[in-house]
Amino acid sequence: MSKIDKLEGQQCPACMKKTLTLIEEETEIPYFGKTFIFSMSCSNCDYHKADIEAAEHKEPVKFSLDITTKEDLNARIIKSSEATIKIPYISTIEPGPASEGYVSNVEGVLNRIKEQIQKVYDSEEDKDKKKTAYKLIKKVNKILWGSEKGKIIIQDPTGNSAIISEKAVKAKLKK
Repeated sequence: MSKIDKLEGQQCPACMKKTLTLIEEETEIPYFGKTFIFSMSCSNCDYHKADIEAAEHKEPVKFSLDITTKEDLNARIIKSSEATIKIPYISTIEPGPASEGYVSNVEGVLNRIKEQIQKVYDSEEDKDKKKTAYKLIKKVNKILWGSEKGKIIIQDPTGNSAIISEKAVKAKLKK
């Protein structure tokens, strides 16, 4: 059961118009607990920002999951805006000012990474960099198709991220 609070007509930090909608959703995520999902969206300029936060204070955490079967692609991913996601030998996504929190699954995260690599491939003029991007896209596709194994790691100093799977390995993140 979730509870949603919505506030419309707020000033957008991007376009400065009063077309921003703020949403806070309180929800219970199995094996993770009570969670708050925050988002802001502007109907004028399409500005969007989202984050996720656990209701209780959590210690810094690191989760890893070996992707060895198609079922592993369905493992739930909870990522806060402070989390770093690593797919060894493919990509590392560091948090920054534009970083967002979200709830997805392993397949969704891999597709997000593939889209970013595709943008590099499409815009790159250097042949070597284009070739590297192409190889990375192939590698992600092989993991998505189940013909190659992979690994996903989430490190979060706020403890507001998780990989929900019986196969996920949880460790304390050193401060």
